[in-house]
Amino acid sequence: MVIILIYVDDLLITGSNSSLVQDAKMTLHSQFKVKDLGELRYFLGIERLTIVDYDSYMGKSGDLELTDITTNQQLIGKLLYLNITRSDISVVTVQSLSQFMKRPKQSHMEADLRVVRYIKGSPGLGVLLQASPIESLIAYCDSDWAACPNTRRSVTGYVIKLATH
Repeated sequence: MVIILIYVDDLLITGSNSSLVQDAKMTLHSQFKVKDLGELRYFLGIERLTIVDYDSYMGKSGDLELTDITTNQQLIGKLLYLNITRSDISVVTVQSLSQFMKRPKQSHMEADLRVVRYIKGSPGLGVLLQASPIESLIAYCDSDWAACPNTRRSVTGYVIKLATH
């Protein structure tokens, strides 16, 4: 299987077999002018975050582990609380960033601060609740077993729908 994600003029090609991925790249290259940027490091302006153990296993250095993790943990806690009214930051960002709270690195803190800058730059995107009684409440929850690529931990998501008639 080959999967091609398209975002404006960027393509992300992945698949279950490297030779199939190469065939897909060659097919696209024969029809269009394309440039292969190699292994994915950034997608939609987001860098792939990894755990400390993965970096040491892969021999990567330069992304230092934070000496004081308290500031990072407090920031993630505040972002998790903010999820209540800012659903645009919930699943992809804050939930992913919260997986690195045990041993955060400099890149994790930089990603956390990028989310804060996004929130400060878009103050009108939050959920506004009316001061009227809530007549119905519906909640959905789902989990994805071993979805985290770094730790193989499960990931849980939820949606709560409030309605006033």
